[in-house]
Amino acid sequence: MDRSFIAKNPSVLVFLAILSLFTLMVTVLSEGFGIGVISTSFVKTLGKTLCLCLIAVAMDLVWGFTGILSLGHFAFFGLGGYTIGMWLMYERTRLIVVESLAQAEIPPTPAEVVDAIGNQIFGVVGSSDFPLIWAFSDSLFLQLALVVLVPGLLALIFGWLAFRSRVTGVYLSILTQAMTLALALYLFQNDSGLRGNNGLSGLQNLPGVTAGQDMVSIWFLWASALALGLGYLLAAWIVSGKFGSVICGIRDNEARVRFLGYSVEVYKLAVFSLTACIAAIAGALYYPQAGIINPEEMAPIASIYLAVWVAIGGRGRLYGAMIGAAFVSLLSTWFTGGQAPDIPLGFYTIKWVDWWQVLLGVSFVLVTLFAPQGIGGLFDLWANRRPLDRHGSNLGPDDGALREKEATE
Repeated sequence: MDRSFIAKNPSVLVFLAILSLFTLMVTVLSEGFGIGVISTSFVKTLGKTLCLCLIAVAMDLVWGFTGILSLGHFAFFGLGGYTIGMWLMYERTRLIVVESLAQAEIPPTPAEVVDAIGNQIFGVVGSSDFPLIWAFSDSLFLQLALVVLVPGLLALIFGWLAFRSRVTGVYLSILTQAMTLALALYLFQNDSGLRGNNGLSGLQNLPGVTAGQDMVSIWFLWASALALGLGYLLAAWIVSGKFGSVICGIRDNEARVRFLGYSVEVYKLAVFSLTACIAAIAGALYYPQAGIINPEEMAPIASIYLAVWVAIGGRGRLYGAMIGAAFVSLLSTWFTGGQAPDIPLGFYTIKWVDWWQVLLGVSFVLVTLFAPQGIGGLFDLWANRRPLDRHGSNLGPDDGALREKEATE
């Protein structure tokens, strides 16, 4: 990135510094590399939170800046998890099968090894044959490429059909939700090729890695932090230039932008496809830390939660989206993990495990009504109190008039 971009966006350097400091502190305090103050399970929680922050940045790009309320981006998140999960499960199973068959008197043939792997993976759904979608599951490189290609292609096709028909507003949101629901219902079937309701499990075990989970959790924390940093940098660069001005114009007045000669559909399609790829990368890093993925992760409610996170944090502000995702994710972990004390009222006891989703819904309504700028709006209030950095001579008669340097920037 050139100096002009950094000069116009000093918050990028601030965020990267905070992210680096946070990653370093967690590493030092972890059980794997540090003094053991932070447990391995909580390190995984923090790593997953960074992944959720990354998909929140993607959601803010497509909704907060472009005005497309997508209720299907968690589907791309899940596809990224399924794609990398296929390789993790195949390779881990292959190593187990090879080790067990090595004890046989007659060495197994490659076909016998493949049949044994298929029986181990798909025996739970009454099959032993590899579906076509598992054709490249034995190649880490190809599966990593598919992490981006599959969701990106799906978003490209869906976006092209929707945007060329000029579907907008709530109708587009319903279409994205219908896409997510259709995909989730398909994956629930046993013949989907992804083990139906059982999903893919054991993803936390990296094939061929002898290190314990305390070390692996730190590696994924580093990878998640790196992905979030690069994703935030890319998003900030996009919204700070001409492209960002155009998509913000589409959000505010699509008809006027089209009248000015811009191809609105192309800009929408570019943002929709790019954010789908970012969401998929976040999912590919999230589910190995979670250890399992099943179709319930791709239910439409998950995408609705994503919109709530961004709204609470403050849409149209990249840092606001991340704040909302991190805040709600960590708070949800605290409430649903049984750490929040129950509140006895005499006639009834409030158990936060049961009431957490209600609290989240009420918070969304309150933010929408009374604080539409979200938590990120608090930072804006502080920033607006600082005096403007004006340079050069006045171009008008008043002291507060536009100055020379501002007019040329």
